Amino acid sequence: MIEVLGSDRRAGDTRGSVPHFAFGGVGVVAALATVALAVSIARYGFFGDELYFVAAGRRLAVSYADQGPLLPAISRLMDLVAPNSLVAQRLPAALVTVAAVVITAQIAREFGGGRTAQVLAAGAYATSPFLLVQGDQLATNTIDTALWVVVSWLVVRWVRTRRDSLLLVSGAVTALDMQVKWLIPFFWIALVISVTAYGPRELLRRPMLWWGAALVVVTAAPSLVWQATHGWPQLRLGSVVAAEQATIGGRYTWLPLALASAGLLGGLLLVYGIWTLLRSESWRTYRFLGLLPLVLAVAFLVTDGRPYYAAGCYAALIAVGAVAWTNSWRRPRKVATVPLVVLSALLLVYALPLRPEVDIEPVDTQAEAGLEIALYGRFGWSELVAATADIYRALPESERATVIVIADSYWQASALDLHRARFGLPAVYSPNRGFGYFGTPPDSATTVLWVGGDEPDVRRHCADVMPVGHADARLGFPGVTRDVTIWRCARPRAPWSQVWPDLLRMG
Repeated sequence: MIEVLGSDRRAGDTRGSVPHFAFGGVGVVAALATVALAVSIARYGFFGDELYFVAAGRRLAVSYADQGPLLPAISRLMDLVAPNSLVAQRLPAALVTVAAVVITAQIAREFGGGRTAQVLAAGAYATSPFLLVQGDQLATNTIDTALWVVVSWLVVRWVRTRRDSLLLVSGAVTALDMQVKWLIPFFWIALVISVTAYGPRELLRRPMLWWGAALVVVTAAPSLVWQATHGWPQLRLGSVVAAEQATIGGRYTWLPLALASAGLLGGLLLVYGIWTLLRSESWRTYRFLGLLPLVLAVAFLVTDGRPYYAAGCYAALIAVGAVAWTNSWRRPRKVATVPLVVLSALLLVYALPLRPEVDIEPVDTQAEAGLEIALYGRFGWSELVAATADIYRALPESERATVIVIADSYWQASALDLHRARFGLPAVYSPNRGFGYFGTPPDSATTVLWVGGDEPDVRRHCADVMPVGHADARLGFPGVTRDVTIWRCARPRAPWSQVWPDLLRMG
């Protein structure tokens, strides 16, 4: 019974008061999560996407080919506060992740969960190898997931209180999330379907909901206009994501990986929460939340999305599972919960990037590196920049005035761009992803140091091609910072202003 948790309400009942927030217990969980992230955010080097955010932040715009403007703006702010600081770049991600831990406990409280349920929900979120560990780097999914958690909390709170201002606030948070990536519409579409099926249907008739939707449209308009005038490059990312997913099993591995991203304790509470919502009459008020992840799973399976795309809705489901689990807080459940929490914590520690670099084994293929991309994508940047700079300095002084650098990958271009001034490199370009839209190489560039890529591809653009150097790193990402050939590409076959639009590629 809920009374055991210190509440006088039944689970799922929207009437009456809610239990006190468990500041002490949840605070301890949040503090431990903060410690875990604090020991992680300074580990290794920049992740490739983090380098790209810095590059994009130094070219602020209303939109980018592959994302909204919020992360580049955050990156730019932190770059101004502490230039080239790894910790500064990652601090916002750590802060929003810890906030998501606390809000998960708040969601449990909205459901009538007392101290035990709140702490259990926060602990499940904080021991997830994905939900927490993603907070050790600045990434679109880190901010996106946390904002989904906030929207979920606001919707749940509206169901309990019917306070319509919460719907307008949820619209504002959605508008903010649209400046990160375009996944949050899937949440709302799935929510509309779920509410239509199970109620409360009056949610869809609230004017504040539609005022919030109008706010989303207005604030997204500049980005939409930018995308439209550039041929909707962000929509073309779908095929790129699908190809990347195919290397790890595609749709066949989507569901196992999606569940694994919740962690051990989080995954069990997630499944138990869905089961409870769909079968228990006492949770009928919130039954729509049980259908929500199923609709999202179908949507992301059909569109070949990544397994973690739906992770933002996990917090509410974990909170349901925590409250339902502690409803009958008898000895067997108490005994079972303790080892689950301990084992989940141990798995989290194992997932943290704490291994010494000398103990990490190198990989030889992109497929191998792709399985641990968050690890191998952080190595080899200094070697890549140094090798390129050495080759550039070795060129005759008379030739350097007409030299530019073109990198095959936007990661490579971002790393070179970050250290360009320090190493005296010329302007850096890349046709890959959003970097390709940062500018077109000048037609006056008659010599190019082409970093990466295959010789046949390079020869399509220059009449005179020869390998002039090599970049390698023991723990580098194959083809990006490991076993990378640097080419001298002279006598372009056509002006860059003519061929650059056809070179642009999202993959």
